[in-house]
Amino acid sequence: MSAVPSNVVPLAAGARTGQVLIEGRGVRKVYRTREGEVETLRPLDFQIRAGEFVSVVGPSGCGKSTLMKMVAGLLPISGGELRLAGRPVTGPQTDVGIVFQSALLLPWRRVIDNILLQAEIRGMPMAAARQRAESLIAMAGLQGFEHKYPWQLSGGMQQRVAILRALLHDPPVLLMDEPFGALDAMTRERMNLELQRIWQASGKTVLLITHSIPEAVFLSDRVLVMSERPGRIAATYDIDLPRPRPLDVMGTEAFAAYARQLRAHFYAQGHLDAH
Repeated sequence: MSAVPSNVVPLAAGARTGQVLIEGRGVRKVYRTREGEVETLRPLDFQIRAGEFVSVVGPSGCGKSTLMKMVAGLLPISGGELRLAGRPVTGPQTDVGIVFQSALLLPWRRVIDNILLQAEIRGMPMAAARQRAESLIAMAGLQGFEHKYPWQLSGGMQQRVAILRALLHDPPVLLMDEPFGALDAMTRERMNLELQRIWQASGKTVLLITHSIPEAVFLSDRVLVMSERPGRIAATYDIDLPRPRPLDVMGTEAFAAYARQLRAHFYAQGHLDAH
């Protein structure tokens, strides 16, 4: 299912003609408990192409984070088929970067050393890794903060460091699980701008889990809407807004039309915990 506000032109077909990088066919997740099997995700079918920015929104507990962890190979699927770059996902993936809600920085390590932790874990050549870390720091506007400790940074800056750490090994896919959920509204908006800039500069494919409808509309090429648990993909919305998107776009009728349609979808389900 694909839906767009009637007064907005659908996304051009050529914008998503790249290689399919992530593909799910009948992907489901069932947990086994003492009381029996608990279905978390009903069969899901989806494709995400190289370079796309795709967000997943849905009610709390619908399985959004479970889906992301399965793409990362951190949780096994219970049925169906899940592929990354044409290969079945059968365990932890080395060619993805993951960013969680908490920055998870080591307080005793400086910014540069927190980023280089990725290189240490993966056994990357340190000289080349340091050079890439310095390039990423410049790209994210963190020059001058390389030798600061996490406690000397704002929450938004800490999350930027976490994103750079996830990008250090140059993965084609960046998976983000509610990365700005703990930030205040103004900082979150600034981080949305920063993430858009980093995404466009790096050319990565991004899968973002979020509760925020404005965040999903602002950042995404497409938004996947999940139903209440057991989760399924109830709808897909194409977001056709010019890029790069300034924060002012949030005041336009086109943006409001997308947000209204997404909210209407949740009202129709009887849930609205997205803001």
